[in-house]
Amino acid sequence: MDRNPRAAGPVVTGFAGSGFKVDGEATPGGVLLTPEWWQPWDGALTLDALEPLAAIGPEFIVIGTGPTLVRPARELVAALDARGIGVEPMDSRAAARAWGMLRGEDRWIAAALMPLSLPAAAR
Repeated sequence: MDRNPRAAGPVVTGFAGSGFKVDGEATPGGVLLTPEWWQPWDGALTLDALEPLAAIGPEFIVIGTGPTLVRPARELVAALDARGIGVEPMDSRAAARAWGMLRGEDRWIAAALMPLSLPAAAR
């Protein structure tokens, strides 16, 4: 398989406890990522909150659940599965690495990454 070391789309270039750096731009809180765009995300694990990702028809959505793995609700997984979209939950560090590796393979995926901790203002 040909690997593209710099596939199109946003790149997670760093993260801190309360946010991420995407394409060099720091943003507090979570982020949604597609091969074409990224945007801030409030971290809600609901079908409505993930609809912008589901709308692009990805193979699957990588869900970074913060500092540890938290399984999404069965109803959410079933609703995405019914649309032919898989769900791969993992801690956010692993999810950010998986995003970069899979995008390097030009996989048509999406990601929702929760920060490792809440910003001070949200506590």
